[in-house]
Amino acid sequence: MKTVYRVLAYAIAVMVAVQSAAIGYAVFAQLNWMETGGTLDKAAFDTGAPGTGAMIFHALDAGFILLLSLALLVVSFFAKIPHGVRWAVIVLVCTILQIAFGVLSHLTAVMGAVHGAVALVLFGVAVMAAMRVRRPAVVEETVPASVA
Repeated sequence: MKTVYRVLAYAIAVMVAVQSAAIGYAVFAQLNWMETGGTLDKAAFDTGAPGTGAMIFHALDAGFILLLSLALLVVSFFAKIPHGVRWAVIVLVCTILQIAFGVLSHLTAVMGAVHGAVALVLFGVAVMAAMRVRRPAVVEETVPASVA
C-alpha cells in the first residue's frame, strides 16, 4: 500500500504539471492565432480555434486529479505512513481549492492568478506526500568469523 500511496501522490504532481503545460499551450496557441488575424470570441471556441482542445483537456484533467486525490486519501488509511493521512488530506483540500478557484476565475480574472498559484502549491504538497514514504534502510549483517 505504501507503493500505491507514493505512485498516486507522484501521479497527482505529474498531472498538475501536464495540466499546466496544457493551459500554457492553449494560451500561446490562441495568442499566435490572434496575431495572424484570428478573432477570439465564443464562436471561435465553438468552431475549434487553436488551443481549444487543450483548454478542454485542462478542465477535464481537474476531475481526474480530484479522483486521484480521493484515492490517495482512501489508500492513506491503509498505508500506515507517518502523517500520511494528514498529507493526503492536504492534497485533497488543495485540489478542491484549485478547482474552486478555477471556477471562480470565470467570475473575476484575479482568481485566475490565485488558481495558478495554488497549482504550484498542489504540485508541492503532492510531491511532499510522496516523499513521506520512506524506503526501508538496507541492513547489512556481518557474520562473525567464529560462526562462518
